[in-house]
Amino acid sequence: MTDTVLTRVANRTGIITLDRPKALNSLSLDMVRALTAALRDWQTDSAIDAVVITSSSEKALCAGGDIRFFYEMGQVGPTGGSALLEDFFTEEYALNHLIHFYPKPYIALMDGVVMGGGMGIAQGGPGCGLRIVTDRTKMAMPEVNIGLFPDVGGSHFLSHAPGQLGKYLGLTGLTIGAADALYVGLADVFVPGEKTGELMALVESTPGAQLPDAIRAFAAPFAAMAGASGLQAQRAAIDAHFGAASVAAIMAALAGDETAFAQKALTAMRQRSPLMMCVTYELLQRGASLDVADCLRMERSLVRRNFEHGEVLEGVRALVIDKDNAPKWNPATLDEVTPAMVEGFFKPVWPEYAHPLRHLD
Repeated sequence: MTDTVLTRVANRTGIITLDRPKALNSLSLDMVRALTAALRDWQTDSAIDAVVITSSSEKALCAGGDIRFFYEMGQVGPTGGSALLEDFFTEEYALNHLIHFYPKPYIALMDGVVMGGGMGIAQGGPGCGLRIVTDRTKMAMPEVNIGLFPDVGGSHFLSHAPGQLGKYLGLTGLTIGAADALYVGLADVFVPGEKTGELMALVESTPGAQLPDAIRAFAAPFAAMAGASGLQAQRAAIDAHFGAASVAAIMAALAGDETAFAQKALTAMRQRSPLMMCVTYELLQRGASLDVADCLRMERSLVRRNFEHGEVLEGVRALVIDKDNAPKWNPATLDEVTPAMVEGFFKPVWPEYAHPLRHLD
């Protein structure tokens, strides 16, 4: 337990509460380590039958990684080679893997903002996890907006979304709500925000082994309240446009579609890093045929390449440090991005035997 990661046990359920509200629970290295320690301890604890992760604030479960920390550490050396930065991504991705394959029900209350690294600690493995959304949920993988790419396992869970929905979310970085999260397969049940107090009371009064079924029963009457999915309504257009053979072709297809939905997606993509959109496209193509561990290993190498290039440092500078919202992307335009540039991000950083995530299976 730390000041920002609080743990307790109630009725054979381990409860983790993220408590860094001013930063929307953005993950620091200490938080990653505290989460890992708690989950590893409970993994083999016969007194724990389930785990719930929640927040002390309804504004966010977790807004992502601490990007100010990324920027500060990225200034250390010409390749962003800070040991703390290296540790952060290695340990964060190992945590994502631990959660994905957690042997006990892992239940995430995705109330408020759930973005980037927040998705990594919420997307539990199939058949074991339970992901709850509310009317306050604001979900996204917005990394291309800061010159990064959808990491924390995004190359796996986005590439396995139905049709071209993963490419839409990864390339635009746009935010979705509860109904869309359920439709895409990034959430399991809906609970109104005003009922989360009752939900947590249920958690504390229900034996851990019975908790997933109890939560599903609790949520069932509210299912229709999640509303209609906008992405479902636009599915045909998404699959047509984002099924194109390159980022340039996708943007050309969107440019030829005068609907408000297509134009919103196009406007977003015009603001993103051209290079990292192309890297993201390739990442999702490759991730579709890889397992979780190999996706995380691929992402770990890409993070190093990204900091060497400096795109994420420029993105964070523009968005958070100087707040001029005018990133100088390198290259500046999509036309200048070459296949060789993209391929360079996927070249191995380490031999297989030395990869920091080589032990994941």
